[in-house]
Amino acid sequence: MATVGKMLVAGTAIAVCVGFAGQAARATPGGDLVAITGATIFDATGKDPYRGTVIVRDGRIDAVGADVRVPAAARVVRADGKALLPGFIDVHTHWSPSGSPGTLPQIANAYLASGVTTVNDFHQQPEAFAPRRAWLADIYAPHVNFVARMSTPGGHGADWGDTNTTKWVATPESARREVQALQSYRPDYIKAFADGWRYGQLPEESSMNVETLGALADEAHKHGQRVLTHTVTVERGKIAADAGVDVIAHSIQDGLLDADAIARIKKAGTFYAPTLAIYQLKPDEMGPGRKDDAATRLRIRKYGFAEENVRNLFAAGVPIAVGTDAGIGSAKHGISTLQEMELLVRAGLTPRAALLAGTSNSALALGLAGDRGTIEKGKRADLLLIDGKPWERIADVEKIDSVFVDGTLVHGAGAKPPAGNSATALPALPAAALIDDFERPDGRSALDTLRLTDMDGGVERSSVVLNRVTHAAGNGTALAFAVRMSLKDKPEGGVLIPLSRGSVRPVDARKFSGVRLEMRGAGAYNLVVNTLAGEFTAPIDASEGWSDVRVPFAALVPTRPGRGSAPSWRGDDLVQVGIIVQREAGGSAWGEIDNLSFY
Repeated sequence: MATVGKMLVAGTAIAVCVGFAGQAARATPGGDLVAITGATIFDATGKDPYRGTVIVRDGRIDAVGADVRVPAAARVVRADGKALLPGFIDVHTHWSPSGSPGTLPQIANAYLASGVTTVNDFHQQPEAFAPRRAWLADIYAPHVNFVARMSTPGGHGADWGDTNTTKWVATPESARREVQALQSYRPDYIKAFADGWRYGQLPEESSMNVETLGALADEAHKHGQRVLTHTVTVERGKIAADAGVDVIAHSIQDGLLDADAIARIKKAGTFYAPTLAIYQLKPDEMGPGRKDDAATRLRIRKYGFAEENVRNLFAAGVPIAVGTDAGIGSAKHGISTLQEMELLVRAGLTPRAALLAGTSNSALALGLAGDRGTIEKGKRADLLLIDGKPWERIADVEKIDSVFVDGTLVHGAGAKPPAGNSATALPALPAAALIDDFERPDGRSALDTLRLTDMDGGVERSSVVLNRVTHAAGNGTALAFAVRMSLKDKPEGGVLIPLSRGSVRPVDARKFSGVRLEMRGAGAYNLVVNTLAGEFTAPIDASEGWSDVRVPFAALVPTRPGRGSAPSWRGDDLVQVGIIVQREAGGSAWGEIDNLSFY
């Protein structure tokens, strides 16, 4: 667990984690002794760039300066004509399967190719933290901090996934309890979806009040964890500051921040990461021939507020950090971090200020300034060489030559990434016959995985309740589920059983013929098998008496994803099995299942 110290930034005391946050993700040690010579060093401390040498010993910066002597035993990296900078930091990403690219190694490669050496991942359920940390430790990757998510019931962020994915809180008491409940997963940070405005698309009825947000931040700080918020409106920006959050991790864009709001944000020592990359206007929305419809006019107006607000906050001395929301929408991993710094310059920051935002300021925002973010003795040797002078021309950030993480060359000529960086998934584990007999009282399956409730997405969602009940035939306990359907087309609800912790590692079920379970209920249901390629389903019927149900894999039908063709069945990439029920809007359904297994 990181410890908390104090550091002064712009005259305001803020909490700084001086322990380690995030997985040190590299396959080999940082290395013996390396000397990078001849580069123009932008050390992100405020000094002017200068020509000098950096000595790296065992993954840390051992010496840096204009007159540093090169040890005789050092491996020399000659960097004449290149710029040497600290690795870039992105405080807001989503390592999402729908991102571009979408698998963990592909995402890691994309960030390293863009010189990004530390990121926050806002996308994972806490159950996935440990297996993804282990996966990252075996490949070349940035340092990845895992961020636990909290929202309000019906709030933004609670519109997909269940309460084991995003905690739902509405009072100070529930906020404190859920922060405490997260501690077994060792989250690096907490994200609060505190603003329910949803960019003007829906009425604002689901924001987190200042008492709840304040209790959440206070409890997280007690555990050494900083809080970042989804905050996109002026009034909620004031509340975020008053609640003591550490980073506003989106642009405020429903209007211009007034002097009072700016003063409150500055007084709180809150950092601002405007994620302009996710909001940037597209070519057909700019210029004299731009589209002219209501949606485009609203986007242009909101982006104008976003640019003006970051400009005014920067002028007032509020520290700016770099975050992108990459992995959501059209924001691509890696390149979006570079675009963010370019967009900050377009919004009014100098190239130097944008570089500081992406290095030392972002390290400060995350409480990691004692460990990285500048090129100084004792810091991690997270470094990048660039062909150009990005402090003069910010577009030069795209001219990445080489990238080092903990002193290891992870991108550029001579880099030798492990085989795992070319894989699209972890090797599959052999599937166990028994998936769940529902005997454990702690919500975990026979595979020691945490059961997930599944329901339709959106602001108004179906409600699912799971409960262990005595099997009517006297065969131990079964799982009962009850669903109250939402008032929308095709509502649904049910339960999913991950086949590995956090659904991270697939299982190979090719030695089996299908899925078996005991079930009772009323009417039609769907057996669901989720794979890395997509979802497969098969209809099943149940009556009030217990029956033995067998569904051969050959009966499963692929569900066409939102884009692209329907997935193909492989059998060696299974991640979840469950039962889903669909009924009419406002209806209800129930069912009981037991002894879910492969046969």
